[in-house]
Amino acid sequence: MRIREWQDILEDVTDRAVDPDDWRAVAGDRAGGVGEDMYLAHPRAGVFFLKTYAKNPYEVRGVGTQVARKLDDEIGSFMPQQESGGRFAVQSPPADEEQAETVSKRLKTVLETHSDAPTRPQDLFDDVMEALESPAFGPMEYDQYDRPEALEDLADRFEEADELLHAELDELIETDEVDRGFM
Repeated sequence: MRIREWQDILEDVTDRAVDPDDWRAVAGDRAGGVGEDMYLAHPRAGVFFLKTYAKNPYEVRGVGTQVARKLDDEIGSFMPQQESGGRFAVQSPPADEEQAETVSKRLKTVLETHSDAPTRPQDLFDDVMEALESPAFGPMEYDQYDRPEALEDLADRFEEADELLHAELDELIETDEVDRGFM
């Protein structure tokens, strides 16, 4: 298992040549310390585990790793389904001004279309993410004040990774001389 910076893990997620709308996520408070835990999963790309904390209002620090190469039925049972209420997305900035203009025109068209027709919030979200060319988005189970049950189940399933990332993040927090995360 290779532990890396959390941004490197997200870069791996965005670089995957898989359907961007098949990603799912579970996140919540980190057990036993400041910060948050997050699992990102895709049937073909695998399962990624991140531990992060807000060092200050402008900087998030953390570590992560890939814990599974595929999303099997057992692990998939812990992940939210498409009809789940919460949503997440991983964004990449436009490469240049031309791409930014193209994306903004598509986004305007999507918003105009949805304003003229009755749609579900999930449909608007999905269409906006496609217009923005988001490399990863989908349903998410998240609790900003606690840990969803699925997060506990995943931590049990990937206990070794949880312990290693926990120690790495604690070391990072100590190195940063931060006693608590920024809220």
